[in-house]
Amino acid sequence: MDIYGLIGYPLGHSFSISYHNQRFDDEGIDAKYVNFEIPSIDNLPEVLSSTPKLKGLNVTIPYKEKVMEFLDYISPEARAIGAVNVIKVIHEGKSIILKGYNSDVIGFTKSIEPMLEKCHTKALILGTGGASKAVNYGLKSLGLETVYVSRYERPNTIQYESITPEVVKEYKVIVNCTPIGMYPKSDECPPLPYEAMDSDNILYDLIYNPDETMFMKQGAKYNAQTKNGLEMLLLQAFASWEFWNSKD
Repeated sequence: MDIYGLIGYPLGHSFSISYHNQRFDDEGIDAKYVNFEIPSIDNLPEVLSSTPKLKGLNVTIPYKEKVMEFLDYISPEARAIGAVNVIKVIHEGKSIILKGYNSDVIGFTKSIEPMLEKCHTKALILGTGGASKAVNYGLKSLGLETVYVSRYERPNTIQYESITPEVVKEYKVIVNCTPIGMYPKSDECPPLPYEAMDSDNILYDLIYNPDETMFMKQGAKYNAQTKNGLEMLLLQAFASWEFWNSKD
């Protein structure tokens, strides 16, 4: 039986394990998907050595960037993004070859593209982690100008207090790549001037639990278009399977 899995810490919120195991059951695939909750990325070699049937991994917070130093090959797209969330594990004799890809960008781009219109030329990306880098790459590939938003002073980044009503009228697409509003802290949302939004604004939240985050609710109150991260998750999970099973 082939093994696939997820590395990250913590993994209590993981969607991948139920999705992939359901798919294996539905399609009669002799495989199992397991969670590898590792407190440090330095535990990755231990996972590999103790799981000889391992064929592929997904990577989640906080290891999408740190895992890159362990890989033998990184796709040009993942290298440009600066984050990997899919690893293909190849066994050649006693050697293990690790190839890294990014399926977040595929899932996100396919999910948001149908929502975009001519008025959507600029976007704010809330957060600066691995997922935000994939979102940035995807938005730029769709022709949008992007700016990161953080609580802290960072290069090429603005802080939340700098987001005025004028900014949200100019940057009509806002993507939340932070965990703010994720269950169980569902009553929280990024500090934005929601009252300045209208039907031209798109609020896209990578969070999918709860279905409608406070970020989405606040935007919807002022007629903004909203979408959560579930479709992106499904699309990137499907892309993961393609990477794992592709002929090199």
